[in-house]
Amino acid sequence: MEDMTLRAAQETVDQWIKTVGVRYFSELTNLGILMEETGELARIMVRRYGEQSTRPGQEESSLEEEMADVLWVLLCLANQTGTDLTKALRQSIEKKTKRDADRHRNNPKLGNI
Repeated sequence: MEDMTLRAAQETVDQWIKTVGVRYFSELTNLGILMEETGELARIMVRRYGEQSTRPGQEESSLEEEMADVLWVLLCLANQTGTDLTKALRQSIEKKTKRDADRHRNNPKLGNI
């Protein structure tokens, strides 16, 4: 499979929803699902990279799978709200570049990482 742009990902999810998924869940339902998926991702992250441990006999979920689940629901919400994530990401990068041009470079807390 070749690389996929955000626009192509939005279109792919939209086609899947319309052919396999029947219809989108409501925006509020998808927001709830996004929170659930984000929590599942957080659970893996705090156990793998934080101080929390996995209980004996408990299988750790796939980090990649949970990240993809978060992205899937975010793509659904973007489609439902008419948000072009490619455009939105470009604008976010521009905003952060202007706002934080020197901020992180001059942050002494980031100097010795």
